[in-house]
Amino acid sequence: MRTIIKYVLLDLLRNRTVIVYTLLLAVLTVSVSGIGDNTAKGLLSLLNVTLLFVPIISILFSTIYFFNSAEFTELLLAQPIKRGTLLLAEYTGIATALGIAYLAGVGLPVCLLYDGLAAITLIISGVLLTLIFSALALLIFVLFKDKTRGIGAAIITALFFMLLFDGLLLSFIYSFSDYPIEQPLLGLISLNPVDLARILVLLQLDVAVMMGYSGALFKQFLGSVTGSVYTVVCMLCWTVIPLLIAARVFKKKDL
Repeated sequence: MRTIIKYVLLDLLRNRTVIVYTLLLAVLTVSVSGIGDNTAKGLLSLLNVTLLFVPIISILFSTIYFFNSAEFTELLLAQPIKRGTLLLAEYTGIATALGIAYLAGVGLPVCLLYDGLAAITLIISGVLLTLIFSALALLIFVLFKDKTRGIGAAIITALFFMLLFDGLLLSFIYSFSDYPIEQPLLGLISLNPVDLARILVLLQLDVAVMMGYSGALFKQFLGSVTGSVYTVVCMLCWTVIPLLIAARVFKKKDL
């Protein structure tokens, strides 16, 4: 398992796309941080950069890589290696590579330019989003045999969580505004890892105007500390559950 992780990790760290992704994040981080002296505004801008780039890049790049390495995966399966172990090793390699890219592009500049718990929370949220959308990419790879359909599913998944989900949530709030829907909304918000990452950072910044309805709900019912713990646990579930489903399906999949 360690050998596979090492091979995938070293291969990806030399990949041009990963290098460009790292440099792009670094340039955006430094550029955004240079605008104004307000720490909260700077971190909010970096949060928007994270929510804009990390999900779509992580899921698209991971999906393409999994499909491109399908022959390599089949070759390894000819060896006495368990399917679940192989799948987890490949996921660990690609998630680690993308996580390192995020830490180098955003984490390092943020540590140098900012201090405090909010900056650390931003870095943690970005890493968690990387893990989550890499896991979703693995699930898509297992569920779809055709590469084109898999990439299409990855794009739709990213757009759903980044754009469509909030629209559906607003429609739900508008339709049932006459009813006490605050607590059900907490459960619905937990179904979107992008919203969870946003709330996790906003709870630490405590920017009341920017928290929005969902952030205000989390703070009202759970508080800053409990809300943060709950958000992290939900995001970890978003990582583990797709991996478990992917491993179970892959064990029964006819290659």
